[in-house]
Amino acid sequence: MSNIEATRDLPVLIIHTGNPDKVLRGSHGDYAEMLRHAAGLLPQEVQVIKVYHGETMQPASSYRAALITGSPAMVTDREPWSELTADWIREAAAFGLPMFGICYGHQLLAHALGGSVDYNPLGRELGTQIVECLPAAVGDALMTGMPERFPAQLLHAQSVTQLPPGAVALARSDMDPHQFVRLAPFIYSAQFHPEFGCEFMRDHLERYAEDYKKEGLDIPALVQGLGPTPTAGNLVRRFLKVTSRSAARTA
Repeated sequence: MSNIEATRDLPVLIIHTGNPDKVLRGSHGDYAEMLRHAAGLLPQEVQVIKVYHGETMQPASSYRAALITGSPAMVTDREPWSELTADWIREAAAFGLPMFGICYGHQLLAHALGGSVDYNPLGRELGTQIVECLPAAVGDALMTGMPERFPAQLLHAQSVTQLPPGAVALARSDMDPHQFVRLAPFIYSAQFHPEFGCEFMRDHLERYAEDYKKEGLDIPALVQGLGPTPTAGNLVRRFLKVTSRSAARTA
């Protein structure tokens, strides 16, 4: 068996960092399931590790890639399970494992690799919003062929406030200059949610409408503005294809 064939036989790791509440989970599944579907992977092709429950990963060499979910937790809380996951991320990055983080995963990757995370000074970012590619996206292996502007589902209060050394912002939004980031070769992260669809976003916004209204957010307008996000929704699949092609060229 060749090296590339051996790599393809390895599972994709899903680092599961938390879940929506019980009601939303009952209707839409957990965050690991949503991410697996967004990645186009079958259950037997992944290994889900619930780090927020104290489960631990195998060495990075046990996987062909790692995907990191969103979470209701905050990276700045420095929960022990989160800091242990950050330690594993540093080791995996040194090994050269392809990784893709979403929301909490995006922030955790940045924190682990030397960046900073805090509450977004411009406030909470919610709903279907426009993401704009930056000049650095031109020529990037993952961004080739992507439109300059595309809609994405946003649901976060914290952001990456300072990129790690060597990281490059590839896309921005009106409230966040670091919506999509390349942290290292084949290590990417998105503040937006490729795995969320309109139905989940609508149910979430309506469930937490009273809380968000206290922050001055116009929930009916945000619900009305929800829309499909096919470009963002395909990004995790693109990532797995690009990293698989890279492995094939270097095997």
